[in-house]
Amino acid sequence: MSYQHKNLAAGRWGKLSFFEQMANIGSEVERALNWRAKNNAAYCRQAAERAIELIDLTIEGAKNFARLKELTRVREAIADYFFGENEFISSDALWRKYFSHFAYAVRKDY
Repeated sequence: MSYQHKNLAAGRWGKLSFFEQMANIGSEVERALNWRAKNNAAYCRQAAERAIELIDLTIEGAKNFARLKELTRVREAIADYFFGENEFISSDALWRKYFSHFAYAVRKDY
């Protein structure tokens, strides 16, 4: 597989905490949302693809079933939102709220 995040795929991703991983995924989702708002479909698609790639890396390293279950559902919902027909009825606000909690959790420790 060809990764866009080559350094992270090479093992650095696994050294991050789950909250750090989710906050980074959230950054890519935020980029995708911003590009969508600017009507730049190509950049939106690329950012969404990077987010899914990071989710896949997180899934590979998931050690407990509950976390794995959440990650696979998030992956499915993000793919549906950016590439599908939005059957889960997601919104920009929903994704921002979901990932903001992880970003907050990471920042509060620094």
